[in-house]
Amino acid sequence: MVKKLVFALVAGGIVLSASACNTVKGAGRDVESVGQAGENAIK
Repeated sequence: MVKKLVFALVAGGIVLSASACNTVKGAGRDVESVGQAGENAIK
């Protein structure tokens, strides 16, 4: 019973951390594209 609980918690943590990583990566791309658009507007 304890092994199943620990496994479920570890698996849930991995899933949450993987989705958070993708979210941060996507936000970084958005910020980069806004910066690039601003740079192009200045030129």
